[in-house]
Amino acid sequence: MATRSRTSVAVLLGLGCGLAALAVVTSPAAIGALVRWSMRPSSPFEDGAPPSAPDYADEAAWSALPSRADAGDATPKGLGGIVQREAPADVFYVHPTSYVGSRWNGPIDDPRLNADTDRVATGIQATAFNGCCAVWAPRYRQANGTAFYAPTVDSRRAVDLAYDDVRRAFASFISQTADRPFVLAGHSQGSILAERLLIEEIAGTALQERLVWAVLPGGTATAAGLREHGLLPCSSGDDLGCVAGWNARGPGFEPNAFELARSDDRELLCTNPLDWSDGVHLGAVFLEDPDSAPRPDFAQSRCQDGTLVLTEVQPMRRDLPSRILDWVLGPENYHPVEVQLFFVNIRESSTRRVQAFLARSGTPPRGLEGR
Repeated sequence: MATRSRTSVAVLLGLGCGLAALAVVTSPAAIGALVRWSMRPSSPFEDGAPPSAPDYADEAAWSALPSRADAGDATPKGLGGIVQREAPADVFYVHPTSYVGSRWNGPIDDPRLNADTDRVATGIQATAFNGCCAVWAPRYRQANGTAFYAPTVDSRRAVDLAYDDVRRAFASFISQTADRPFVLAGHSQGSILAERLLIEEIAGTALQERLVWAVLPGGTATAAGLREHGLLPCSSGDDLGCVAGWNARGPGFEPNAFELARSDDRELLCTNPLDWSDGVHLGAVFLEDPDSAPRPDFAQSRCQDGTLVLTEVQPMRRDLPSRILDWVLGPENYHPVEVQLFFVNIRESSTRRVQAFLARSGTPPRGLEGR
């Protein structure tokens, strides 16, 4: 009975039918507690078999690949994407949490979950990079979202399992892209796992020389922590091999139980995407909206004490599940839209950096067919 209740709550909130829940709980704190309860695994990690591991030689283990038409190909109205097989560089994108069930790790063979991942992650975030790069986005046994808010021994094991999938997917990606330059990208859980990948698999190796830049918003990276591993925060729109990251909040935001737990309490990495374009907001893009055209001058932002403070932001059309998520996370918490708000700034900066990387290396652009 308890399992059925948990599943019901997760489905209600995850699919936007949360009106029944809203009728009995009337505050963000109460709804937040309900969400955490519905997602929290009810048994120890070791008591249940993890979902089947993905085989990255199988196309089904990927949300996006340059060899097919998929969620990574969508473009905003008026902005075309590069032909994937002809792109001179690649992006390896690690999606955020899209699993709202109560297992320690989500499966990669659930059609409904995969469709959600493609729609609310790859399709609206990884697409920021398809103006410069071939998009590679693995599915992985993502850790339960509560693992990042209230870490325990069990949650760390769930995160390790998720990371091992990402690490193996990256190895497959590298084996198929030869010596081509690449961008590393993620968001939220994806940024946390990608930062670990950056430190453990890329920093100090020949792969670091191929890194155009890393874009890791919504994570827990610190500038000091990156420097300890020979990685530099981006300081301008011309930097190569650097790391960008931000956590977007309004000036009135008050932290709550959904703040990501951190092992490094130093100031968070904060990169202001407007700095790449002389302070100009080039455009927010919401590909999930019927009007997918870029919306320039949509927001103004500045870094303050490790937080990207949005001093101005225009109203956003949000569907019911998104409005519930926004309410749970608290007023002026822009975590769910940290990529979409700066979509065109990310897109234009990625294109410029890829071009600069190729010019610096003296390597003629070549697509995947010519690698």
